[in-house]
Formats: sequence, C-alpha cells, structure tokens
Amino acid sequence: MTVIAVTGHMDLTEQSVVLVREALKTLLADHTQDGLTGVSCIAKGADAIFADVVLSLGGRLVVVVPSADYRQTKVKPGYATEFDRLHGAAHEVVVMPHAQANREAYEAANKELLRRADHLFAVWDGQPGNGRGGTADTVASARAIGLPVTIVWPDGATRQNQ
Repeated sequence: MTVIAVTGHMDLTEQSVVLVREALKTLLADHTQDGLTGVSCIAKGADAIFADVVLSLGGRLVVVVPSADYRQTKVKPGYATEFDRLHGAAHEVVVMPHAQANREAYEAANKELLRRADHLFAVWDGQPGNGRGGTADTVASARAIGLPVTIVWPDGATRQNQ
C-alpha cells in the first residue's frame, strides 16, 4: 500500500483548480494498483482537491484535523459542505491535541502527515512561505527527513491575487 500525504495552497484560482485536479488524477492513478491511502488536512484548495481525487480513485482517505476548534473557527461557510463531505468519507480522522487552530496546531498536523506518509505531493508554486506550518515549510521538513516529494504545479496554474 502506498501512503501519500498532501500539502498545498488554499488560494488557487478557479482555472488552477481544474489544472491541479487533472494533474493529481494522473499522478495518483499510478499508485492505485497496490492500494492508495491519501493523508490530508482537507483545508480548502489543494488539500480538498487531493482528498476528492483519492476518493474518486477508490483510495482510502485519512484526515488530520489540526485542532478541536478547526471546523468551527477556520472552515468558511462556503466550504463547510465540502469539508463535511470529505470528513465523513474518511476512513480515519485524527484530531491533533490542540484546542485552538494556530501555527503550533498546523505544524503538529503537518508533522503527523509526514509521519504517516511514504511520499508527499506538494501543490506548490515554489515560492518561499509566509511562516511556519505552510506549504514551503512542510516541503522543507519532508526533504529534511528524506521523504520523497513530488511538486505539482501544472503549466498555467496561479494563485489568487498574483
């Protein structure tokens, strides 16, 4: 069985969502033959797209929630239905032992993703991060422990406000 974790941007443009979904379908399909497990925090954007693709390919989804209050305080109303659908479809849900969603909780969640993974897919534009616990930081942590990293940034992908 292959266990692939995801990290990535939340602020993808609508066009980029389509491009990233197709790229992930192609890449993840290569890992379905011996059983695929995807590990995701199911945040809006890359995490959710990855989780949805894993499920659509018949894989198992493990959801890592950064904190006890994450759903109530960080999931915006426009994304809540999708968050709840992915959460409900998960084979396993791990809630990190943090009461509040903050940098420490995100770092712990990312550490848990990497601990469980054989491989990390990073939906990342390659730009430096804006602090601890983000995509760039997670990629650096994976590389530091020798975890294989696949960067997923299809031609034409962009982030909002860029």
